[in-house]
Amino acid sequence: MFIGELSKRTSVSTRSLRYYEQQGLLRPQRRVSGYREFDEPDVATVRRIRILLEAGLNTDLIREVLPCMADEGAILAPTCEEMAQDLKHERERLSRSIEQLQAAHTMLSSIIHAGDAITARVGRNG
Repeated sequence: MFIGELSKRTSVSTRSLRYYEQQGLLRPQRRVSGYREFDEPDVATVRRIRILLEAGLNTDLIREVLPCMADEGAILAPTCEEMAQDLKHERERLSRSIEQLQAAHTMLSSIIHAGDAITARVGRNG
């Protein structure tokens, strides 16, 4: 199938599919004419890529773990122990990022609340 058909079947833009190819996540065959030709398994590969992107992985890590991913119904499962460890490290990195974002959110809320209090005082005295 050509890239347009893969795009329709996966609901992923042709631009994204080209990017996945550029990143080494997809490896379509090339016709003599230069057109990309994808196979049926590429539909599942794009699905896996999308799941891993949604899980917060970057394309470099996805390129490493993709060969060790198996479909388990609606979710993916690592089939290589070392990849499971990489995913655990990535989860820890995401947890740290979440904590930092929550702290920033709390600080911003405090600043907004302090600003609201000043505005209310100025409004009463004005």
